[in-house]
Amino acid sequence: MDGPLRIGTRGSPLALAQARMVAAAFRETHGWGPERIEIVPITTSGDVIQDRPLAELGGKALWTKELDRCLLDGRTHVSVHSMKDVETWRPETLTIAAMLPRADTRDRLIGAESLDALPQGARVGTSSPRRAAQLLARRPDLAIVPIRGNVATRLRKLELGEADATLLAAAGLDRLGHPEIGVPLDFLSAPSQAAIGVEVRTDDAKIHALAAAIGDAPTALCVAAERRLLEGLGGDCHSAVAALARMVDGEVVLRAEILATDGSEVVEGEARFAPDDSEAPFALARELLGRASPALRALFTA
Repeated sequence: MDGPLRIGTRGSPLALAQARMVAAAFRETHGWGPERIEIVPITTSGDVIQDRPLAELGGKALWTKELDRCLLDGRTHVSVHSMKDVETWRPETLTIAAMLPRADTRDRLIGAESLDALPQGARVGTSSPRRAAQLLARRPDLAIVPIRGNVATRLRKLELGEADATLLAAAGLDRLGHPEIGVPLDFLSAPSQAAIGVEVRTDDAKIHALAAAIGDAPTALCVAAERRLLEGLGGDCHSAVAALARMVDGEVVLRAEILATDGSEVVEGEARFAPDDSEAPFALARELLGRASPALRALFTA
């Protein structure tokens, strides 16, 4: 590697904060000085287009394709991703080499002290099918209004009255230095939420080894299980899916739920299995789909 390690990242404040966390992990693990790392902000389509829900625009690839291009043509050595924004199926030319230790996976409610405290018919801003379905499952009277943008943008939209409340990831708020904002909810989180991934070119063994050394194995195992569940479900950006895996006594405990768009149906399940059992998440996906109504099952393509 000639020159500094170039870390590709989206240019939002949260993405840059996460890239700095990865840079710090490289420095601490390998004993590097600050001159050994360069953070390269890259504008993605998802950052530019803010007026429509992600599912209408081509899905999660809007967050990754420009980063992928820079990585594959050598402008960067690694890409930093919020793993929940990474497509389930990735190019064989790219590999997630490491994940940092996972942060708080919960969502926080901003604008009210609790879901019960929201007035009848309150407008809740979110463009996440999962969050919308979970909200409507608890409070079918709520009005879901689309809202996108980075954390500051969403908070500003709330202040301007575009919605009465919104949901944001606790991990993102914490990483931006706002642990005081919002009230944690007991919703099951999005698959891979709160995990930061470091992606490399598959054929770059040297960079792969450098990146792998900063990784947290339990996080990688749990996120892999959640992503395998998604693969088994065959859902897309319109599908409402929640999943969370944890390591318990050396085994993976994976909880998951699939929901109708309007929250009228929720199918939940749990599986416990050995970390090397890559088929167990698929089995849980089949179980969930098997217990779902035809209408809910039709929202998935497995």
